[in-house]
Amino acid sequence: MNTFAFMIHPLDISDFARKFGLLGKLPPRLLEGLFKYSPPIKVSKITGVYSEHALAEGWFVACPITARLMMELPEQYVMGKIIQAGKLAQRMGAKILGLGAFTSVVGDAGITVAKNLDIAVTTGNSYTVATAVEGTREAARLMGHDLKRCHAVVVGATGSIGQVCARMLARDVRSLTLVARQKKRLEDLAHKIMYETGVAARITSDIQQALRDAQIVITVTSAVDTIIGPEDLMPGAVVCDVSRPRNVSKQVAEKRRDVLVIEGGVVEVPGKVNFNFNFGFPAGTSYACMAETMMLAMEGRYENFTLGRDLSLAQVEQISALAGKHGFRLAGFRSFERAVSPEEIVRIRERARAKLALPKAR
Repeated sequence: MNTFAFMIHPLDISDFARKFGLLGKLPPRLLEGLFKYSPPIKVSKITGVYSEHALAEGWFVACPITARLMMELPEQYVMGKIIQAGKLAQRMGAKILGLGAFTSVVGDAGITVAKNLDIAVTTGNSYTVATAVEGTREAARLMGHDLKRCHAVVVGATGSIGQVCARMLARDVRSLTLVARQKKRLEDLAHKIMYETGVAARITSDIQQALRDAQIVITVTSAVDTIIGPEDLMPGAVVCDVSRPRNVSKQVAEKRRDVLVIEGGVVEVPGKVNFNFNFGFPAGTSYACMAETMMLAMEGRYENFTLGRDLSLAQVEQISALAGKHGFRLAGFRSFERAVSPEEIVRIRERARAKLALPKAR
């Protein structure tokens, strides 16, 4: 049997209530502190993953530390907890482990975890990139944008996911702005993009300034708090928020009915998958990072696949080919944990066009 495990963790305190009911009603900081000392948890068994070529089954295992604590606690302590959860997956019979949410970005992005386990490890970032860019292109088309005439912004551009997103998006758009904190890394990425595509990407650390005239935005930072608000976006903007926790404030959905925000990496899983755990997605769908772990197991590729900060276009192309072989595909669009219908996108597009047509106040 092809087997895998995927590691999850609570993004915030509210996630405890979903799994532990009454226990989740304890005072938030007390609950967070208690679980900091908890051993790893077997959450559920995953069944029904199959294609015409292969089948697989696996498990969710949890490292019970919130996103906030993963950023605040000593790195060595957090890494020890992640490795402990990985060893639980190993004992359960998994042959490859996927690292979800912040477990994939702490420390050296999976390299140390892989060194301390006897099974393969992947962050799933290769397929996350593939689906984020594919979803952004399709959402832009539905919003009436011609990518060749669009200005795009990648927020978190120097991260492992952001870099490849930027390099792929540069092939499609008129102009590109890269946003991150470290100027030297931004300059290096801009030079690479110029060499590969001829696009002279602008660089900045000022998110709000970069977003003012952006029709297309991909945001993929490890920020714990939201960094994009309703006042930051132009009418008709398409924003693909790949980050968990989200980079885009929920106020954008509440106040900006002329902007389309989609979640990056929502994938339809082949077969009749049952996760036996509610992580907020419709039946039969998962994050792209989960899907990458599943398809590597189905293929019998028990190897460290996407690790560290350097992600290559070749890896993205390889995993996209495996997705096509086994029937993993983009599962429509979701925004703030709910499905977005084609009819709703039409309404967003029309509101944006009406707003852009209004004369500017003098």
